[in-house]
Amino acid sequence: MKPSKKKQVKVSPPIVIAGSFLFLITLGTLLLKLPIATTAPISWTDALFTATSATTVTGLSVFDPGTTLTLFGEIVLLLLIQCGGIGLMTFAVAILILLRRKIGLQNRIYLQESFSQNSIGGIVKLVKMILTFALSVEAIAIVLLTVYWVPDYGFQKAVNLSVFHVISAFNNAGFSLFPDNLMSFGNDPFVLVLLSSLFILGGLGFTVVVD
Repeated sequence: MKPSKKKQVKVSPPIVIAGSFLFLITLGTLLLKLPIATTAPISWTDALFTATSATTVTGLSVFDPGTTLTLFGEIVLLLLIQCGGIGLMTFAVAILILLRRKIGLQNRIYLQESFSQNSIGGIVKLVKMILTFALSVEAIAIVLLTVYWVPDYGFQKAVNLSVFHVISAFNNAGFSLFPDNLMSFGNDPFVLVLLSSLFILGGLGFTVVVD
């Protein structure tokens, strides 16, 4: 008897991309509901809303992240923002690259659909350049903002605030750890120009900036 061949179920790229966002939102909701994520318990609805808002970089929040979230909760929120802003498929391929795994044809098709490219040629190289661009811009901005905020907040808090606001700004997420968002910096040219530059660079995207 001939061994039976398992049928491979092919899923269209749009469904995979939508499914990746659904997975990320679900995971984020579960993590935000953990006791170590918040200073006081939040409802499932609040956790789901916040995870959805962060993943889709909408920026709407039903509570003050700065006082409600612990450091763990802030990290979860940042990861949702980063993955949602740059794309979960991008990070998945980045992990495969770091593990020196071969990027298969199906993954290349998913990336092509995710970045709205006309062909899969050079798509992996494009992912590498996008990640390098995003992480480099964020790293430079974090250093600049940390140095600027150290005299006011001390080194550790300045780093925490800088990392959060830079990632939030670059991905156009709109979240802030300050109770009044950024209203207290309305007359601070350095903070406004730096974060506004991140809004613009992140909003335009790598391919537009390069062009």
